[in-house]
Amino acid sequence: METIDCVVIGAGVVGLACARALAQAGREVIILERETTFGSGISARNSEVIHAGLYYTPGSLKAGLCVSGRDMLYRYCAERGIGHQRCGKLLVAPQPQQADALKNIHARAQTNGVHDLRWLDSSEIRNMEPELDAHAALLSPSTGIVDSHGLMLALLGDAEHRGAMLALASPVRSGRVDGDGIVLQIIDDSDTETELRARCVINAAGLDAIDIAHRIEGVPAASLPQAHFARGVYFTYRGRAPFSRLIYPIPEAGGLGVHLTLDLGGQAKFGPDVEWIDAPDYGVDPARVERFYTAIRKWWPALEDGRLDPGYAGVRPKIVGPGEPDADFRFDGPAQHGIPGLIQLFGIESPGLTASMAIGEHVAQLAQRS
Repeated sequence: METIDCVVIGAGVVGLACARALAQAGREVIILERETTFGSGISARNSEVIHAGLYYTPGSLKAGLCVSGRDMLYRYCAERGIGHQRCGKLLVAPQPQQADALKNIHARAQTNGVHDLRWLDSSEIRNMEPELDAHAALLSPSTGIVDSHGLMLALLGDAEHRGAMLALASPVRSGRVDGDGIVLQIIDDSDTETELRARCVINAAGLDAIDIAHRIEGVPAASLPQAHFARGVYFTYRGRAPFSRLIYPIPEAGGLGVHLTLDLGGQAKFGPDVEWIDAPDYGVDPARVERFYTAIRKWWPALEDGRLDPGYAGVRPKIVGPGEPDADFRFDGPAQHGIPGLIQLFGIESPGLTASMAIGEHVAQLAQRS
């Protein structure tokens, strides 16, 4: 049986960022990915937004890693020529009664270290975005967009440059703890099983992280959260939308509300909504578009019928269910489950893309101590 220093399970943006940080710290790293290419799961099904850090509970891992990760990401993209744009975002209150919610977000953002927000009244909003109808808004100039595939390609390249290896089509079937580390059973596309012993295992498998944790013998079931899944559907805009910035409503339970984002080519898309489901499912029901028209017209009343087409869906890896308060990122190490060398990442939803590089450094530090 081959023994390796570190194994990272999952080659999404967070897993690749972890592999990069570990490899740059001098660790020997293998990345195991179930699919035939990297970054094809939830990392390929999001808004590609670089969040400023407005919403998250002060002092939480989400708040701290989002703000530090945002700055790291902008620097990295500039240094490596990765497509990105600091386009800014308007967080809008269409109705006067929503102004207090906007003020609360402003105060929370300042506590999180986001000090560049600007309050706009309705006339300033119209001057900035003439098609936008809102009572008030917050301008977040630090919000942007990024080419997520280009980012993942660069992270993988950095990791491989430091000796890391990516093993595709290599799903982890099970694992067990022994005296010399953690033994993983890996199945290839010909259904041949290979065993690999690792001194350190980073479970960054996204939607599958909790399921994989249950299949590692020795991990106490009581230490694991329950998996929940919330699907978010996107609809694309037919034509060129009359906005130059991202437009977000006041957040809703389970997500940030149906918002307008732009890609680097200027194509607009709306979403995601929130639909709690029993298992990951990327289907897009075209009938959901009527809810989108209703939500969007609260701040863009001139949106015409027939402009929205089904786009794609993403699934959030939740560790709380409907009606429960949002959960923080979880990094479960030996203190939580008692197994040296095992670090499990749970509930890495938004702002996981923004925070990815900061998460990678955080995990590398945890691995050094575990």
